[in-house]
Amino acid sequence: MYAGTIAFLLGVLALQQRATLPHPSWALLIPFLLPWMLRRGRWRLPATALTGFLWAALYGAWLLYPGLDPALEGRDLALTGCVTGIPERRERSVRFVLRDLRRAGAAGATTLPKRIRLSWYHTRQAVHAGDCWQLTVRLKRPHGYRNPGGFDYEGWLFRRGVRATGYVRPDPGNHRSGRHWTLDRMRATLAARIDAALGARPLAGVIRALAVGDRQGISREQWSILSATGTSHLVAISGLHIGLVAGLAFFLVGRLWAWPGSTVRYCAAPRVAALGALAAALVYALLAGLSLPTRRALIMVAVAMGSLWRSRTLAPGRSLCLALLVVLVAEPTAVCSAGFWLSFGAVAVILYGASGRLRGTRSRLAWAGLQLRVGVGLLPLLVIGAFPVGLLAPLANLVAVPWVGFVVVPLTLTGSALLGLSPALGTTLLRWAEQALEGLWPVLTWLAQIPGGHWILASPPAWTWGLAVLGTALLLAPRGWPGRWLGAVYLLPLLSGGVPAPEPGAVRFTLLDVGQGLAVVVRTHRHALVFDTGPRLGPGFDTGAAVVVPYLRSQGVGRVDRLVVSHGDNDHIGGVASLLEQIPVTDILSSVPERIPAAAGRCRRGQHWEWDGVAFEVLHPGAGHRFRGNNASCVLRVSNGAGALLITGDIEAPAERALVNEAARALRAEWMTVPHHGSRTSSTRRFLKAVRPGHALIPVGYRNRFRLPNRAVVARYRAVGIALLDSVREGAITVDLDAHRGSRWAAYRRQEQHYWHWRPADPLPPGPGAAAGRVPKRLRNQ
Repeated sequence: MYAGTIAFLLGVLALQQRATLPHPSWALLIPFLLPWMLRRGRWRLPATALTGFLWAALYGAWLLYPGLDPALEGRDLALTGCVTGIPERRERSVRFVLRDLRRAGAAGATTLPKRIRLSWYHTRQAVHAGDCWQLTVRLKRPHGYRNPGGFDYEGWLFRRGVRATGYVRPDPGNHRSGRHWTLDRMRATLAARIDAALGARPLAGVIRALAVGDRQGISREQWSILSATGTSHLVAISGLHIGLVAGLAFFLVGRLWAWPGSTVRYCAAPRVAALGALAAALVYALLAGLSLPTRRALIMVAVAMGSLWRSRTLAPGRSLCLALLVVLVAEPTAVCSAGFWLSFGAVAVILYGASGRLRGTRSRLAWAGLQLRVGVGLLPLLVIGAFPVGLLAPLANLVAVPWVGFVVVPLTLTGSALLGLSPALGTTLLRWAEQALEGLWPVLTWLAQIPGGHWILASPPAWTWGLAVLGTALLLAPRGWPGRWLGAVYLLPLLSGGVPAPEPGAVRFTLLDVGQGLAVVVRTHRHALVFDTGPRLGPGFDTGAAVVVPYLRSQGVGRVDRLVVSHGDNDHIGGVASLLEQIPVTDILSSVPERIPAAAGRCRRGQHWEWDGVAFEVLHPGAGHRFRGNNASCVLRVSNGAGALLITGDIEAPAERALVNEAARALRAEWMTVPHHGSRTSSTRRFLKAVRPGHALIPVGYRNRFRLPNRAVVARYRAVGIALLDSVREGAITVDLDAHRGSRWAAYRRQEQHYWHWRPADPLPPGPGAAAGRVPKRLRNQ
């Protein structure tokens, strides 16, 4: 069973690495492969792996179909649908998912996605789970930022069956057309009662998350404390919570059933207890909305309770494999989730590292040793997944897990259940639960503030993963096992990850994908520069924290030597505060130093420095300039023996004229960022003639409201033979200039393309000379 489960897992994993899906007709082979899977022989494991591959392909095709027709993007569509899940309420908007979609008033049948995710801005309408609406919306296909180290938003939507996103348009015809009493509506009602019972208590959002799995009430500061201490899993209803509830129910039901004595003659207490535990786990999972982690945990409990019901002893390892196999069959895409690996990894570590070794030891020492083993065992998964590695996480969990599991969760669930029967008693229990959590919170806060208490290590290369697994297995092996100390040696390559820095004299330039904004990272052998940080899109989200910081950490950059903020527009300065909060920055230059929440100098033409054989020069604004806004943007030229890069910010025609008149000789560069995202007010012919780039990079957002880049500007670049690359189609674009290896570029969307990722319907073809990266002859001769 072990080998077969692993073979099926490898087949599923192989499918998830593909950029395209095989034709669904290949799934017809599955019935013919089943006999080979069931008989013993050398073809059993290959047949099992192929079955996993084809089953995952069939499931992926079902999730992808139907998608949104590209012809419907950006058009006003009148749709009817019902709200599923609990809507996310924000300061100026509400976000929700619609299902059961139909085109209102359409003449013919229109294929629509199964689910869409909508935002409704500046509305006074109350949107509740289970409501059915007729709404005028504008939709687009799922499209997210694509950067090394960043969150895969497109994959997150895909796993939830959401195949379009958009927003509600103002329309008098928007109205609620019906209301259904659904599970999500019950959860939302319970969540509202919990909010009313707890009021404005500081940790009310955590109690709400423990009760119904709705975590939108947890503040950003609270999340940072949970993440730093490695206890964020405590507020995500998953294996720990479901297991605790099932265990408590098993104990109570078993005792109550056996108490009269005569009842055991009809059915054994363990069998009844197993049914009670499974029922309790199912109810809790339903309260949590049957999220992906909850479904995985429920399957694991069902496997364990099923073996008890049948009065058959199933080895823990076989139970784990059976649960894994059921999860893979039910949801093959679960392997793309970090929670899948962390949950099954934690159970595997407990079984391997603690089985048979806790006898004769004190319970406290056994619990401490178990937490330490889990911390060591999950270390490779945390590093590979770019999660914080908390050195104090075992200590934090040593205190937090039993306190939350045996005090906070029972009080929360009991209080929530009693709110409908006895509101006063339910409110009292919920407040006790919140007070119990308040008693734990100072301990977590103190641990989170200890310097060096947690690390976020750079993403390691794939070749280190196998060594890390071997090293972990050796470290957790029983005492007396030969060569246990080698486990620490095998873990060292994992801890020294990160992309190697450029050689001395070389430079690596990365235009990050931040949507409609600009963020650039320039690395030399020992230094790093960040030019702009992208936009801030709301109180809880900006691309400094979501894109720039994860990218720097994935590359192994722990300090920024210089931050350049070109000007004060939100799409360039919006992520500065988050960057300064999370990454040490040595020096700051800006055209608006008064807008930076730290000491910053003003950028001026003539400023220059050299790092590791690479020259940096500020070309704009000049001394005594009278430019404001976009035209005051800092312009930076980076050069070495292999070429030059020009970062232009948002300069427009007046600033371009000034640069051509005052610094024409310094403008020459093989690579440049397109000024002002390709606006028609920039990229004048004189400026392009002075720069003479071979390639121009357009930082732009998908279907942005400004409709950039402007078509006339694109035609102007093409007319003079400049190759255009944009962040919408390419994601993050990395350019390496090395005198020995020449000029090379790579696009993250091309390197990390999976079958669920967005593909352009209207590609932007590059101009002549794009393949070789040479300066077009037409410009070279002018």
